[in-house]
Amino acid sequence: MTARIAALVLLPVTLLLLTGCATDPAQGYTTASCFPTEYRTVAVPIFTNDTYERGMEYGLTQAVIKEIESRTPYKVVSQARADTTLVGRIRRIDREQLSKSRRTGLTEEMLLRVTIDFEWKDLRTNKAIVQRLSFTGHGLFVPSNPTGEPLELGQFAVAQTLAEDIVDEMRADW
Repeated sequence: MTARIAALVLLPVTLLLLTGCATDPAQGYTTASCFPTEYRTVAVPIFTNDTYERGMEYGLTQAVIKEIESRTPYKVVSQARADTTLVGRIRRIDREQLSKSRRTGLTEEMLLRVTIDFEWKDLRTNKAIVQRLSFTGHGLFVPSNPTGEPLELGQFAVAQTLAEDIVDEMRADW
């Protein structure tokens, strides 16, 4: 008996919620994907690195691939099998001292700022879907004791931030 009452209550509520959704994001709420649906695959070659700091390109590429695989409907494949490609270039890596110890004068907090350019391109038409220049991400780490975090921790943090932001930029325009 209680299951029947619950069903009678849930059915109108469900219908009311579904009627509030639209199939076009420009028309209001939607249950459709916010990513362009005409693409299925993405190739992500290793980002190029114009700086003297080596290694950042590998971590950033890996983070972008993981974000695409986990948050988008696209599959990351080789360039030969892809509909689209996401190409990136690390333009600049800066370190900024945020605070230092009054006793020792050593850096307590450091901000790692990475500036990139990237382009997501349709390989069939050779047209850019999304292109961003001077796209910047930040990562914070604490190199001083007692934590003594290495630079790689800041690189990991900024790679994660940039990867999330790049995937956010891949969403369809509303």
